[in-house]
Amino acid sequence: MNPQNPSGPSLRNPLAETLKAGRLGLAMIVKQVHSVDIAVAARSCGFDAINIDLEHSVIPEAAAAQICVTALHVGVTPLVRIASHDAYYANRILDAGALGIVAPHVGSAEQARAIVKACKFAPLGERSVSGSWPHLGFQSWPADVVRQVLNDATTVIVMLETPEAIEHADEIAAVPGVDIVHIGSTDLCEAMAIPGQFADPALERCFARVISACRKHGKFAGAGGLANAPDVMQKMVRLGVRFVTAGSEWDFMLSAARQRSAMLRQLQLA
Repeated sequence: MNPQNPSGPSLRNPLAETLKAGRLGLAMIVKQVHSVDIAVAARSCGFDAINIDLEHSVIPEAAAAQICVTALHVGVTPLVRIASHDAYYANRILDAGALGIVAPHVGSAEQARAIVKACKFAPLGERSVSGSWPHLGFQSWPADVVRQVLNDATTVIVMLETPEAIEHADEIAAVPGVDIVHIGSTDLCEAMAIPGQFADPALERCFARVISACRKHGKFAGAGGLANAPDVMQKMVRLGVRFVTAGSEWDFMLSAARQRSAMLRQLQLA
């Protein structure tokens, strides 16, 4: 044990705390900003988590890791959407400071189990053990203690983005170690040949199926891609969605910049 803290290590996951308290968990997607300031900004703006998107961006892993470590210290859960189901991608960024993995394009219970194996230590998974942890201040603790603390605090999110994945929602939600079953609405609508039609009843039926599976197995249902469809988002939250990706930092900047520009263009010149 560390003599300066004999009681053992502690690690907070603000997103998990929000969800367990029955409130709506909110995440800001990060796709453009490489600076650690974005974690501070997310906290100031009231988000529970940041979701650093390494699937649809070219943010370097090193920059993502620095953002994650900053998020840990300011009280925002650092999630990272990985580019591949290969355990290598999840393991590296979790070791570097992430406290949750978002796995895209999960279509079966088998794939969900593979993601859990990559993110969790035994007995839940097969995550490789590193020697030091930014999550715990790089302090030395017994391996069994660290394994339990990180397993308890690490969030596993699987994204369902095709009709076939929705059909397997019950089996996916039943996988031990999966915390959030998250619908990627944009890709799902594309796959259903209704691109951008978020109000289509077919999408609502998909959400209803996932929400039902999550309730059955004690998991949380998530919604992505609906930030610009507030009426649809409200309907899904009322149905039972409890985790929302609210849009990207770049979208927020553009929206605010447009509003400011429009306001200033209305000023009268002398």
